[in-house]
Amino acid sequence: MTRRVPDLPEALIRKHLQEVLDACRETNTRPSVLMLARRLDLTNTTFRRRYPEIAREIADHRAAPTTPRSGPTEHDRLVARNAKIRRRNRDLTSQLALAAAQIQHLALRNERLQEALEEASNVTSINRKPRLR
Repeated sequence: MTRRVPDLPEALIRKHLQEVLDACRETNTRPSVLMLARRLDLTNTTFRRRYPEIAREIADHRAAPTTPRSGPTEHDRLVARNAKIRRRNRDLTSQLALAAAQIQHLALRNERLQEALEEASNVTSINRKPRLR
């Protein structure tokens, strides 16, 4: 059994239509009847049957060639920002790996210098465990 859907006022439909068109302009996408029908909690077929003139308007908007905006869209800005963050993350990761390698190198060098100093001064360390070679 199908549910009875009350007729919606045309002003409400036009308001939602304008919101859909504005959102499509912002994201550089094409509007569809299904987008509007879902916003109004209607099925696509019900919307087309009850509001054929508005469905035709949407089809006209859909058929019209999209004019590229004069600047990047919000989506374009987000994509560029994410790419910049990823590049920075890669740079920081490689710098961190390099810093860890330098610290390891300095620790080994320090240990070798300390051993050389002890051997040169003929000092025996009591606290040190003998190293297995």
